[in-house]
Amino acid sequence: MNSKKEGSLIRDSITMFVRSLKLSFRNPGAVGVAILAPASILAVFVYVFGGALDVGDYSVVNFIVPGVILLSIGQSAPMISVRINNDMTKGVIDRYRTMPIAKSSILVGHVLATILQSIVTVVASIGVALLIGFKPQAGLMEWLIVSGIMVLYITMIVWMATFCGVYWKNAEGAAGVMTLVGILPFLSSGFVPTETMPGVLRTFAENQPMTPIINSIRALLLNQPITDGTIRTALFWCVGLTIVCYLATLRLYKRKTAK
Repeated sequence: MNSKKEGSLIRDSITMFVRSLKLSFRNPGAVGVAILAPASILAVFVYVFGGALDVGDYSVVNFIVPGVILLSIGQSAPMISVRINNDMTKGVIDRYRTMPIAKSSILVGHVLATILQSIVTVVASIGVALLIGFKPQAGLMEWLIVSGIMVLYITMIVWMATFCGVYWKNAEGAAGVMTLVGILPFLSSGFVPTETMPGVLRTFAENQPMTPIINSIRALLLNQPITDGTIRTALFWCVGLTIVCYLATLRLYKRKTAK
């Protein structure tokens, strides 16, 4: 019986994964923005603000690439919140409840599709960065570690967005919260060193999740010294928030779909 349930969950999750991808392709404008927005941000900061930014011994493009990547990932988060919230509030979930499918496969499909789209966005962001002068010094091992951190970060953001989509009563509220989360790289070490910030803002920037994640990625890509504590803190935030949001989402989802 358990193997049948597991097989049903895998099969149904694949079906919902394909459905979520199709929903994304029906909105090509959003897909285009997810790819073009990082290029625009890079161009603005490098060519417009580059001369005014004090990033120490780094070139501007080398310094800001990790922040832009996290920013580009965050921009896709409101879309998944809206799609899930629409499923929850517009009767889609109720229709699926009448079918012999695994209920959790609906969430799994959305999550997997968004993770895939976010990975494509990251690859596009790095490609654009290379075109405008980004010069990573990382070896194979560093790239593998960076890739792992990126996947963990994407998973964290996606499950946060999923929780918001399930929790809020309307799509606007869900998207609004994730929009605020998505701009956190601006309030971190993503675009200027935290040492240049005023006291209260500096304290916030140095103790929010984005800063250790960005610092880890930057140091690994540029082959710079990095303490084990920075990477551990980045992994703690990514894994910890993923687990919390995952468990909270499943509990809330089961409670709402049991009505």
